[in-house]
Amino acid sequence: MKKKEKLRVAVLFGGKSAEHEVSIQSAKNVIDALDKERFEPVLIGIDKEGLWHLNDGGHLLINNGSPKLIALNRTSKDISLIPGAQKNQILSADTQKNIGRIDVIFPVLHGPFGEDGSIQGLLKLANLPFVGSGVLGSAVGMDKDVSKRLLRDSNIPIANFLSYKHSQKKAISFEPIVSALGLPFFVKPANLGSSVGISKVKKKGEFEKAVKEAFQYDRKIIFEENIAGREIECSVLGNENPVASIPGEVISNTANHDFYSYEAKYIDENGAVLEIPAKLSKEIVALVQDMAVRAYQVLCCEGMARVDFFLKPDGTLLVNELNTIPGFTAISMYTKLWEASGKSFSQLTSELIDLAIKRFKEENKLKTSID
Repeated sequence: MKKKEKLRVAVLFGGKSAEHEVSIQSAKNVIDALDKERFEPVLIGIDKEGLWHLNDGGHLLINNGSPKLIALNRTSKDISLIPGAQKNQILSADTQKNIGRIDVIFPVLHGPFGEDGSIQGLLKLANLPFVGSGVLGSAVGMDKDVSKRLLRDSNIPIANFLSYKHSQKKAISFEPIVSALGLPFFVKPANLGSSVGISKVKKKGEFEKAVKEAFQYDRKIIFEENIAGREIECSVLGNENPVASIPGEVISNTANHDFYSYEAKYIDENGAVLEIPAKLSKEIVALVQDMAVRAYQVLCCEGMARVDFFLKPDGTLLVNELNTIPGFTAISMYTKLWEASGKSFSQLTSELIDLAIKRFKEENKLKTSID
């Protein structure tokens, strides 16, 4: 009996984003988790200038053991993707020869240019199946302003917020924001993750610096009220019929960090404790899971997302945000929640790839011309 050919899975990582280093950590874990009996990984790293590199698995990372210094090993094997081609879409930039068959792309690109619909649109044009949400779900999930408005209009509870574009910068002032949101409040780039560019403002003297910091990362920022409550997270998996994991809780180390910052997430090994499963009543667990799936569907997500909540002392549950390409680092909640729900990291990556291929086949059945 002829042995079934392995699917070639191109893991796409790095990228032009402030979350570049997190993406590299995530990619390493995805590659390690792939079922090598079914899949052959192809490593494609995108550097901070946006160039694509074909990587050898043994030379993927520099400073692998240090979250602060970890970096993409740039190779001389530059490659390019050809939109419009129906096969052999990825070529060597030097020789113009294709790098071999690619059956599915697994984007592990956090933040702008990777999680915001940009790469998803490129992959659709190149006729390549890919893991995760499509163009719409990715774009909506990335933009905190748009996603919050959609959730609010669907009667899903959220924290109060205000948003401003860079062109409105002169209209931003401390007093009206305090009047609307109270103190303290958060200032965030609208399109970024991993707590990059976020500040917690407790007094007027911190305001101008926080606004300036957020505008360094995006041309639209949001101001969000501070919610005193527990940070609950839930993983969602699926396309048309998504399912939710058991919830977990992030318990920040408030002695070292004012909130769950980038450093607390990825640099300080004592930055937070992840409690899985979260100590919640059966009723609250059911509410978290139901609201996670509802939010996922409202924002047109597919494949995967992590849904973050605030649980107030009175039992009120608020959706904070959704991450359509959640972290896959050693301390990331998305995989840990599924592992606690009975699904190993290897099983999870296999299911995500299967969902991507299934959607691709269904989309290819759609008519693209009028007979």
